[in-house]
Amino acid sequence: MARKKSWNIADMGFTDVQAYLKKNDTIIVSMGSTEKHGAHCPLGTDSFTAMGVIERAAAIAETFYTPLLPVGYSPHHMGRMNEGCGTLTFSADTYRRVVYDLAMSLVYHGFNKMVFVTHHGSNSKVIDDVLRRIRYETECFVCWYKTPTERTYSLLGDIVDGPPEETPGWHAGEIETSTAWAYKEGTIDMDLAVKDKTHPPAYMGKNFTKKDGSGFVTFQGAENIWVPMEHHEYSDTATIGNPFRASKEKGEKYFEIASKALAAFIEEVKKFRVKVKDEARAFKNRA
Repeated sequence: MARKKSWNIADMGFTDVQAYLKKNDTIIVSMGSTEKHGAHCPLGTDSFTAMGVIERAAAIAETFYTPLLPVGYSPHHMGRMNEGCGTLTFSADTYRRVVYDLAMSLVYHGFNKMVFVTHHGSNSKVIDDVLRRIRYETECFVCWYKTPTERTYSLLGDIVDGPPEETPGWHAGEIETSTAWAYKEGTIDMDLAVKDKTHPPAYMGKNFTKKDGSGFVTFQGAENIWVPMEHHEYSDTATIGNPFRASKEKGEKYFEIASKALAAFIEEVKKFRVKVKDEARAFKNRA
């Protein structure tokens, strides 16, 4: 019986990947997270959102993707002991080593172009140096693709209903509640949902404001100060936004729009003339 077609390399045999590489040297690398969201959302919300986009985009662009790495860089979601229960995190150094090893494993076998895709914003904080190392050592094409959120939602104008004071959310709010709902129905419990917004850490006093879940605080009208805050210091419920605007239909629409955008980008990447030299594929430090 023939193997069922899949774009996930974990479902395929090594000879399938060998055959694929003769036509396409690009691959999507799936980067997830398991972390505390609002009580109504599952810990895997960011992973579900990323995979909902990746799986559809891969089929459109006929491009392989790796199985999901379900742990990301989430130290600020750990919370006080026993508070962020279930949250998993790598340290920044470990995360960078994982990114490097994944990329070099793929380069070793013949891939020249890798698009890392994540929905968890904090995964993007710690990877510039390792992406540069990968590029400098191999001359491959490597990039970090972030799926859209309420803070960067130019693609989502037809989906997001919230007014400006709600849309700088992105954590268990309108969009993420919708995407988790659509990707894995039964993981959302709206009886536990609350509408909430961020605030500066209490210790900073009254002269600062904060509008969303980034690390920035605003002082004298300027949002130019990055503070390494714990999530519970600026979000009382781990919800930023209005989950009551969410729906499964919005999540499906999100996946449709976001996957087409990623697929279009992948099609451009496939055109890049990039070739790793054989001597740079060795990955001799793999042990």
